[in-house]
Amino acid sequence: MTDFHTTRRGFLQLAGASLAAQPASNPIDRRSLVRRHNPIIAALDPRSPLSVGNGEFAFTADITGLQSLPQPYEAGIPLCTQSQWGWHATPLPDDLGGTQLRLEEFDTYGRQVGYATNSQGQERLFSWMRENPHRLNLGRVALLFEGRLPQADDIAEVEQSLDLWTGILDSSFRLGGQPVRVRTCCHPLRDAIAVTIEPPLPASLSIAIEFPYGSSAITASDWNNPARHETRLTVDTPNSATIRRQLDAATYFVRLHWTGDASAEATGAHRVLLRGRQLDFTCEFAPREIAGAVLTAVETRLASEKHWDAFWSRGGALDLGGSTDARAPELERRVVLSQYLTAIQCSGSAPPQETGLTCNSWYGKFHLEMHWWHAAHFALWDRAPLLERSLAWYAAILPVARAKARRQGYRGARWPKMTSLSGLDSPSGVGELLIWQQPHIIAMAELCYRTHPGRETLERYRELVMATADFMASYAVLRDGRYVLGPPVIPAQENHDARTTWNPTFELTYWRQALATAQQWRTRLGMAADAQWDDVRQRLSALPAKDGVYLAHENCPRTFPEKTRDHPSMLAALGVLQGEGVDREIMRRTLHKVMREWHWENTWGWDFPMTAMTAARLGEPETAIDALFIESPRNTWLPNGHNSQRANLPLYLPGNGALLTATAMMACAWNGFPKKSWDVRWEGLRPLL
Repeated sequence: MTDFHTTRRGFLQLAGASLAAQPASNPIDRRSLVRRHNPIIAALDPRSPLSVGNGEFAFTADITGLQSLPQPYEAGIPLCTQSQWGWHATPLPDDLGGTQLRLEEFDTYGRQVGYATNSQGQERLFSWMRENPHRLNLGRVALLFEGRLPQADDIAEVEQSLDLWTGILDSSFRLGGQPVRVRTCCHPLRDAIAVTIEPPLPASLSIAIEFPYGSSAITASDWNNPARHETRLTVDTPNSATIRRQLDAATYFVRLHWTGDASAEATGAHRVLLRGRQLDFTCEFAPREIAGAVLTAVETRLASEKHWDAFWSRGGALDLGGSTDARAPELERRVVLSQYLTAIQCSGSAPPQETGLTCNSWYGKFHLEMHWWHAAHFALWDRAPLLERSLAWYAAILPVARAKARRQGYRGARWPKMTSLSGLDSPSGVGELLIWQQPHIIAMAELCYRTHPGRETLERYRELVMATADFMASYAVLRDGRYVLGPPVIPAQENHDARTTWNPTFELTYWRQALATAQQWRTRLGMAADAQWDDVRQRLSALPAKDGVYLAHENCPRTFPEKTRDHPSMLAALGVLQGEGVDREIMRRTLHKVMREWHWENTWGWDFPMTAMTAARLGEPETAIDALFIESPRNTWLPNGHNSQRANLPLYLPGNGALLTATAMMACAWNGFPKKSWDVRWEGLRPLL
C-alpha cells in the first residue's frame, strides 16, 4: 500500500466571488438549477451506476444504493470502492528480481537517449512494470438476499435518485417482494460511507462487506485467489468492529460502526456479515488503523449535506434555462453533472486516472498529459483550492523528475506520462515520448496565481515552474538558426512515428507560452530573466502550415487527409492556448477543415470542447456549439453524467473537465454562445486568458 498523504485542505474551502464575475441582474437560483439535473434511475442500467465521494475516495453503487449486483455492471461501469491511497503490487517474479529494463536508444541530434519503449525480449518485465502498482478495489458493500447476492430478477419497482445538493443517494425498490429503501452518502473529509436501510429488515436480508485480491483489470478485483490475501475481523465494542486487510505488501483497515441491535461476524475468509433489523451504519476505509471516536451515520449525513450546500452555493454557476435552442437543457445537464463528478473524482491529493475513482483504466495509473483537462477548470469555476490539492504531488516527485531529466541529458525536471504516486514512468511505446504534459504545471501554477496573486503562491510553485522551464529550454535543439522540438517526439495526436516527427503545432505554441509565463514568474520574484529561456522562445521554429492550414507537425505535409484521426491537436494552439505565433485566419481555415473532414468517431471526449474553445476564440459561437454536439460514440453522455468512450473506457473524466473549461470560457470571456437562441446567465466564472 502506497501511503501518500497531503492535508485535505480546500474541499470545504471554496473561494468566494470571482474577480472576473459579473453577477446576473437577478441572482441565479442555484438550488433549482442543480436539482433539476438530479440523476434519476428507474431500471438497472449497467452504464450508469451512481457514485458518492469526496475527491480522495469514491463509492460506486448499483440500483440498490450499494454494490449488490456486481455482475451486470461489469459489462458497463464496474462497481468499485477506490481511494487515492489504495494501491497494490503483485510480487515481482523471482526470476526477474534485479533485472533492469533495457531502454531503446533514439538518436537525438547526434547523441543517444534511452526510452522505455520496446518490450521485445523483455515482455514479462515490461508488462509487470506497466501493471504495477495498480489501484485497488477496497471492498464491496452489498445487500444479501437469503444469504446470497441477489439477481436482477429479484429486484423490482426501482426508484433511485441522487440529490446533488446534499450528496445523498436515495434508492427504493422491492427485493424478493419486500420494500427496501437505502440512503447512501460519503463523508466529505473521511473515506467513509454512511448507509441507512428502512423499513426494518426481514431475516432474509443482511449486509455483506467482502474483499477481493488486487488486480490490474478494469474491475480492480480478483475474486478467485482467496489464499493470496488475508482479512481479519476484530469486534471492538457492541456497535463497532475493525477489519485488517493484508495483500502482499499492502495493508489497510476498515472500521464499521452501527446503531441499534445489530452484530458483525466473519462468515468466510473475506466476508463480514452485518445483521440487524434496523441498520444505520458507517463503513470507513483507511491506510492505517483508525484512531479516535467512531464516525456515525448521522454525523456523516449532516457533513455531506453541509459540504454540498457550500459547494453549490459558492464558486461558478451557469444557467441556460432561458435559452430557446433545443440543445440548451442537455448542455446544462452535462455542465451540472460534470461539476459534481469532477469534484468527487478529480479533486484529490494526486492527479486522477482517466476513470477517476470509479474503476481502473490503464491499471489505475494516471496520465499527466490529462491532468490539465481534469483539473484546470476548477480555477475557472472559482474553485481553485480543488486544483491546488493535486499540485502538491508534483513537489513530492520532483526528485524523480529531476533524475529522469538528468539521466537523459537534460536540465531541470522531466515529468512522467503514465505513473502512480511514485512518479516513476511506466514503459510505453507511446507515452515515454510525449512532451505536452511538461508545460502543464506552469500553466496550472499560473491559474493559481491569477486566483491568489502574491508572494505565497509564487514561492509555493517556484521550484516546479523553474525546473520545468529549465527542462523545456534544454529539450529544444538549435539547428540552422532555429530551435526545434524532436525528433524523437510523439505529439498529442499520438498516431505519429517518433523518429520522423518534429515541431508539432500545439507543442511549439505551448513551449512559447510556458517559457514566457516562467519568465513572468522570475520578474514577479525579483529575479533576472533567464537568457536561455528567452533565446529558445524567440528562435523557436515557426508553426508548420501548408495550403493555408496548420499541420499536425512540420514533417506531416499530408495531415489532411492522411492524419485526420485521434486529436486535432493543432487547434489547441489557439483555444487551449492564447495563440502566440498563430495566424488567426490560418487557424480559422484549419478549424473549418477539421469540422468538415475529421473522423470524429476516432477522437476522444476532450476533442469536442477543445474544438469549441478554438471556435470561440475566433468569434464563431455557432461553430462552438456545433462542436460540443458533434455526433460520435466518443461524445456520448450517460444519464449519470459520464462521458463514455468505448467498452474498456466506459467513462472519461477529461471529457467532463474539458466541457467545464470550454463553457466557462465561452460564457464569460469570448461571448462564445450565439445571442439569438441562447440566454446565458452566469456567476463566479473566470476567463482562461
